[in-house]
This record gives sequence, C-alpha cells and structure tokens, in this order.
Amino acid sequence: NHLIYRCRHFPELLPLVIFFVATIISGLGAGYYTVLATMAPMILLLSKRTNLNLVIATLSVNYGALAGANFVTSQSGVIFRELMRGAGVANDNTFAYVLGVFAVTFLMPVIVLGAYSLFNAKNSKVTIQAIVPEPFDSKQKQSIMLIFIMMAIVLIIPISNLLMPNIEAIQFLNARVDIGFIAIFFALISLLLKLGDEKKVIALIPWNTLIMICGVGMLIGLGVEIGVIYELTEWLSTNVPIWMIPTLIFVISAIMSLFASTLGVVAPTLFPMVLPLAVNSGLSPLLLFTCIVVGAQSSSLSPFSSGGSLMLGASQVVIKKDKLFDALLFKAVPLDIGIGILSLLFIQLMF
Repeated sequence: NHLIYRCRHFPELLPLVIFFVATIISGLGAGYYTVLATMAPMILLLSKRTNLNLVIATLSVNYGALAGANFVTSQSGVIFRELMRGAGVANDNTFAYVLGVFAVTFLMPVIVLGAYSLFNAKNSKVTIQAIVPEPFDSKQKQSIMLIFIMMAIVLIIPISNLLMPNIEAIQFLNARVDIGFIAIFFALISLLLKLGDEKKVIALIPWNTLIMICGVGMLIGLGVEIGVIYELTEWLSTNVPIWMIPTLIFVISAIMSLFASTLGVVAPTLFPMVLPLAVNSGLSPLLLFTCIVVGAQSSSLSPFSSGGSLMLGASQVVIKKDKLFDALLFKAVPLDIGIGILSLLFIQLMF
C-alpha cells in the first residue's frame, strides 16, 4: 500500500511497483506460493480498477514472487541450495550459484518491465486512486525488525567467506551456518512475542510441495544409482553442439514446468546432471543451473502448473476464468518463454 501510494504521480511505473512489492515480500521468506496466493486476487482487482494490462499485471506479480523466492534466504533459494548440495556442489559454491540465479531472475524482469513502462508511458491508461496508507503497527515493526536481523545473520557470514576465503574462523562459521535452525530460532522469538497465530502460520506451509520434493528426490536418487542421469548427461554432451546445450536445457525445463512444479519436479530432476555435464562440456555450472531455473520459471504461469492454477483460483470474482486462462496460456507463457530465451542468449555471451 505504501509503495503503490508513492507511485500515484507516475502510474505508468505500476508494473515495476507490483514487481518490487512481490519481490520484497517473497524475499523476506514468504516464498512463491504464499505470495502468489495472497497477491493474485489483489493484482487482478488492481488490474481491473487501474486499467493495467492483464498480461503485464500477472507477469509482474509472478516475476516478483519468483525472484524474491530465489533469494538465498527465501523458500526456493534454500531448497535450491540443498538440491545443489545433493548433486555434489560444495557448500560455498551453492551460495554463489543461488545468488547468481537470483541476480538473473531479478534483473531480467526489471529490464523487461522497465522497458515496457518507458515505451508505454505516453499511451498508458493506468490510473491510481491516492489513498493514504495506514502506518505500521508495533507488531508489524517488530516482525520486520526480526526478519531483517535474521537475514543479516544468515548473509553476513557467507558473504564474508566469499570476500575473505582464507580466514579460518570465517570458514569454520560458514560451514556451520544453518538457515533452517536460525529461522526456527527467530520463529520462536516471534512466538514468544505473540506476533501472530502459530496455527495459521503452520497451515500456510506448502506441505504438498515438500512431500513431493522428498518423493521426487528419492526417485532421482534411484535414477542416479542405476545410471539414468549419467546416460542423459553423456547423450547431451556427445550428441548436441556445446553452444546449443544451454538452450536445450532451457527448453526441456520450460516444457516440464508447463505441467509440473519447479521445486517439486524440474529442479530435483535436472540438477544432478549439471556437474557431470559441466565437466564433459566445459560449460559453467552456474550457467546450467540458471538455464534450468529460468527455463522452468518461464512457464510457471501455465494454467496446468502451480503458478497458473493459483492465479486461476484467484479469478473467481474479479475476472472470468476463461478469459484469464487464454491470457495465461496463449499470451503470458509464450511471452515469458521468449523473454527467457533472449535473456539466456545474452547471458551465454557473458560466459
């Protein structure tokens, strides 16, 4: 509310405002599913009331929820680090790789939405009603303070280790920093301060996704043991030109994500092949991890996937489902995949 109010004099920047709001909330730990489930009804209603393009509105909130969740201390970032460790990546490298993935998924939407706002400024029909937002209450201020303290503790040690890798004390602490334990500790402080209803909080945990990740993880572990991942890696590195491998991985991830979850299926399935493929092809593991994540998340708004289904579920009162279904499947997803491929080709030049 505060950010949208401050955007009242330049309504053409509303897509960027939506993106930053979603990124901040998701990055503070809410994660992709919570942010999308919470903000989707508001964004659809906001799109209707302000005349903001429906596809741009859905892309803005989806981009923000994904980018924030990819941060090293948020839901997807934590899961990606664990999956990378399971795939054989060293602990220090997992931090750098996830930070790189976050940087790409954050900067790409900023450029795309910024360009759209700039070129559409003269023709923008967006209007914002200037309603003064209420100030933060004491519990909200305490909660925000605890979140930022936790993020500072979690981030300062790995960043210090990257900047000063030869100091033993920092290496010792970095090897023992556990985001889950620190988050539980601060959750207990919040519980003692009675900042929220713990029953409602526990009910918001995506148990289905967590169970799916565990199940797919077991399946992939079995595939590794019998050599499936090795065979797939060998085929890619010997039958596909090296310059085409990133694009092919992007496309495979995007197709898988049309019907499946990035966290529950795509990442656990494809992450184990990154290190062997990087060794055989000479490509950077960071580039390959980025291709998987960006590819999978480029089709996350598919009505058959988790993100699109959440968006459709929020459309009951605001907009007709058929209209939103067509907008997501035939406009938002192709546009997002096209943007992802162009971004990937540019990133590939940097490597």
